[in-house]
Amino acid sequence: MSHVFDQRLGAQEQALIATAKTFARDMRKRLRTPTADGLVAPELYVEAARAGLAAVQVAPSYGGHGFGFRCKMRVAEELAKASMPFSFSLINTHNAAAKLAQFASAELASAWLPKLLSCSAFGATALTEPHTGSDFAAITTNATKTAEGWQLSGAKAWITNAGFADIFVTYAQTDPSLGWRGIACFAVDANAAGFIRSAPFALFGGNGIGAGGFVLENSFVPDTALIHPPGEAFKAALGSINGARTYVAAMCCAILQDALDTAIAYGRERQAFGKRLLDNQGLRWLLADATTELEAMRALTYKAAELVEINSPEAVIAAAHAKKYAARIAQTRILDCIQAMGANGMLVEHGLGEHLAHAKIANYVDGSTEIQNERIAAILFD
Repeated sequence: MSHVFDQRLGAQEQALIATAKTFARDMRKRLRTPTADGLVAPELYVEAARAGLAAVQVAPSYGGHGFGFRCKMRVAEELAKASMPFSFSLINTHNAAAKLAQFASAELASAWLPKLLSCSAFGATALTEPHTGSDFAAITTNATKTAEGWQLSGAKAWITNAGFADIFVTYAQTDPSLGWRGIACFAVDANAAGFIRSAPFALFGGNGIGAGGFVLENSFVPDTALIHPPGEAFKAALGSINGARTYVAAMCCAILQDALDTAIAYGRERQAFGKRLLDNQGLRWLLADATTELEAMRALTYKAAELVEINSPEAVIAAAHAKKYAARIAQTRILDCIQAMGANGMLVEHGLGEHLAHAKIANYVDGSTEIQNERIAAILFD
């Protein structure tokens, strides 16, 4: 299905997706060998940037490709086959760069984009707070206007790349009486006074995304750091969430595909009771069912990607369907792939245990499975 989907993209977009596929294949072992703190080695991000994989949607005027969302999603999918944490982390730096390129002041964009596009600096998006997850309108991080800028105070949590990011696209409330209309968006430099980075969360199988948080204590940002003013930031964030849910679904497709490929290759070689494992009907049908569900995952995901790219109002429900189904099915079917390999399916060298942990993480990032149900129900019963 991905081949047919890619044919509807431009030749240059297809070439970049092929580059991502080659990069993931060639760097597979290195991407799956974490540093002492569980992160992906920084030089791998630099190598990905040199291959053009960190600038998919950034305008050519800033050194990017200027491609659409569908291409970004497919790049993320190919990279996730080797390492979902790497793909997720890279795409979050890319998202920060794309946001600055499109909406930030020329001064801010010029200062940060060369660093982000080369991955000599990393970016992150800070919405979630310790007591505020998917209820975005309830954030309490506050921004107070001063003569020359803004003073920000509050705490953020569960932020991808928080453990090492250099710049944070940060949402804060400027006037609680206005509700969501009071929320604005700022670029926060991690080296600024009043920025206190929290210790990264220790996640089973997921330390590579550097999830964590930070505290702002009267941290000053100049007026040039304002990305979205009050009244615009909330809507912009909701639009980006549809895209995030869709590329997370694509990553789930990727890790299930890799798990299936691994289980099938193992079943072809492994002999038991005088025949290959794949000659057992029960195992063959188990993997055939998983393949059918993978096709359904991709159909939902690619449909959502088409709608996200044209900014359709229907992207909300399509992204919710895709992420809900893909995360749920990836989790159950990767378990089946492990079972199909017997005890050897648990060996670290095969990577299926990591995929399983990442599928579980996918059930929470950018809105839990339950939140997807709420989005679907809200539209269904409105």
